Amino acid sequence: MSQPQQKPVIGVSVGDVNGIGMELIIKTFSDTRLLEMCTPLIFGSNKLINFYRKQSPETNFNFQTTKEFTRIAHKQVNLFNCWEEDISIVPGQLTDIGGTYAVKSLTMAVEALRDKKIQGLVTAPLHKKNTQSATFNFTGHTPYLKEAFKVNDVLMLMVSDNFRVGLVTEHVPVKDIAQYITREVILSKLNILRDSLVRDFGIDKPRIAVLGLNPHAGDEGLIGKEEEEVIKPAIKDAKHQMLVFGPYSADAFFARGYHNRFDAVLAMYHDQGLIPFKSLASGEGVNFTAGLPMVRTSPDHGTAFDIAGKNKADNTSFIASIYTCLDIIHNRQEYDENRQNPLKKMGAAVLGNAADEKIDESGRTTRRDLTF
Repeated sequence: MSQPQQKPVIGVSVGDVNGIGMELIIKTFSDTRLLEMCTPLIFGSNKLINFYRKQSPETNFNFQTTKEFTRIAHKQVNLFNCWEEDISIVPGQLTDIGGTYAVKSLTMAVEALRDKKIQGLVTAPLHKKNTQSATFNFTGHTPYLKEAFKVNDVLMLMVSDNFRVGLVTEHVPVKDIAQYITREVILSKLNILRDSLVRDFGIDKPRIAVLGLNPHAGDEGLIGKEEEEVIKPAIKDAKHQMLVFGPYSADAFFARGYHNRFDAVLAMYHDQGLIPFKSLASGEGVNFTAGLPMVRTSPDHGTAFDIAGKNKADNTSFIASIYTCLDIIHNRQEYDENRQNPLKKMGAAVLGNAADEKIDESGRTTRRDLTF
């Protein structure tokens, strides 16, 4: 019998220091029951935490500070002190300082993830405008992580329980979307999605739906040619390797609940996928970067400057991001172990059938473990 593994260390970047990120972190980890499942390591500063801790005086949040990964306390919330200097914190304001220190937190957390000092990363929201610089020229977390890990491609995958929506294009102006929809790109995203569903979510033969680009999925070429010339050929190619269907008209697809028939949906562009996802996920959605060698998740919302510093932020999506990160880490470990020893999986299945009951997956964390 294998030895029980130590709780995973989950890194947390603080996002824009003037946004709701730090409030979400404090609210989430003030419930010490999470410490039974993971060891949090926040990449920020003492002064930043103490500033926002004063905004939530009723919250019982404690932490210990470290600058060495070998000195992480596994029964406490940990802070990796990324800077010592005083900075101007102005909740709700878009400032250069807010972006500079959001990037500092993120880059140090990603370096730790890359070096396997942490087992997963949950990123609090940053703003795309004030993070731009000569050294950080990215439109969000996803393209930055692709570059940081030197992988050929990644997929922004929105997750809420069994509802999953991936995007072919991400932060692209609407007028430019069509030029990014190519056969090769669609196939790349489908392959990442299929592999992630198998390894990260434990689905042996996932069913994937693909949406069209144009209204009514082009109406057989009457409203745009992309479905006939690009999307359908890509789906035909992919059918040799996976269960993939479409293209579907996006409005009818979600309106009729067809998403419930599939393990994931691949949308062509940002709003096509995220408007129905956020509407149906009811504030519990998670943004997961599929295709990375390590696990990164984040809440499905932004910096929320309008409520920053007012102790009004809802941490439901942030909690879901922690759970999803832990679930995927567990699923990957289980998948890799089964690949190394396929007889183990076969034996478990035989035992399960003999007992005529479902095997208890007690190692997996789910949203049901805690009640908030």
